[in-house]
Amino acid sequence: MKLAGILFTSLLCAASAHAQYFSAGWTPGQKVADEQPPEPAYTFEPAAQAASRPAPAAGGKQLGFVDKILTSGPVSSLFGKIGLNVSEVIARGSVSPWDERIPIITDQNYEEIIVNEKLTPEEEKERVWFLIVSVTSSQNSEISKIVDKSFDDAYNETLAAGDLPHVRWGRIDYMSVTYLTTKWGIWTGPYLIVLKDRGQTLRFYKADRVRISKELIRELLTEELWRETPVWNSNFAPGGKREFVLHYYGIALMYTFDVINRVPRFVLMIASGGIASIVMRFLHKSTPQDARPKPSEAVPKKTADTDAGTAVSGGTTAVASSTATSSPKKGKQRKNGKK
Repeated sequence: MKLAGILFTSLLCAASAHAQYFSAGWTPGQKVADEQPPEPAYTFEPAAQAASRPAPAAGGKQLGFVDKILTSGPVSSLFGKIGLNVSEVIARGSVSPWDERIPIITDQNYEEIIVNEKLTPEEEKERVWFLIVSVTSSQNSEISKIVDKSFDDAYNETLAAGDLPHVRWGRIDYMSVTYLTTKWGIWTGPYLIVLKDRGQTLRFYKADRVRISKELIRELLTEELWRETPVWNSNFAPGGKREFVLHYYGIALMYTFDVINRVPRFVLMIASGGIASIVMRFLHKSTPQDARPKPSEAVPKKTADTDAGTAVSGGTTAVASSTATSSPKKGKQRKNGKK
């Protein structure tokens, strides 16, 4: 009975065993396998290691000096320990808030895109560039955000309608452009610009004075209401007598800002603080000791005045004493005469 139970248990164990646990072994004439089985690929990635990888900037932009430091391995790992992914934050901040289908006009590509655009004489006569000067990227301006949204919505409706084939759209970032805004005398934003004749005819609209909507922009372009607006024709306008003033002034500012933008901000803060301290010391500088009047020069004058006052008072006393002395003698003579 015990033997039967042992055999039954052994059969159950043999039936539950799988063939993969057993090997056929080596047989005569079989080659010895030298290759090692491939190691399994590890798919686990720690959060700190993922955070240390710098995310690519949107739009192909190069990271700045401070951004490169923040996205470096040690600094990013340090922020990753507190649950902050610096690379993700920088990538989110570099995403453009505008419609990327609308070309960005800069100081570098203005000549290529607008001035030197390849057109036939008929197309050049009808070509209209509708531009917006936006300050959304540099200022938390709700008006600029509303104008940007209306501009993008009007652009989308124009593409859907297809009724303005001769109108091209463009956007100018106020903080990224120096030469164009200086040459056109734009010192704030947002602005809407109707440009014709390869930049020689300009019409400006201050966008914060009226409520800009997509319907208003569409009506301005489809009905060609912009023709009723006077053209900018001052002496500083394109073709004016003093156009060269703003031209060279804009070039000087452009190169100056290009150099300043390459310097880290904390270096600019330290340098500006040092310069301000030097200027304040110069303005509040005390008077030198040589320029002050010496006390020895003023004493003799005071002594002379005192001697003069003493002489006058002495003379007065002498006169008074002589008068007092002569008076009794005169009375005595009179008294003697009566006798």
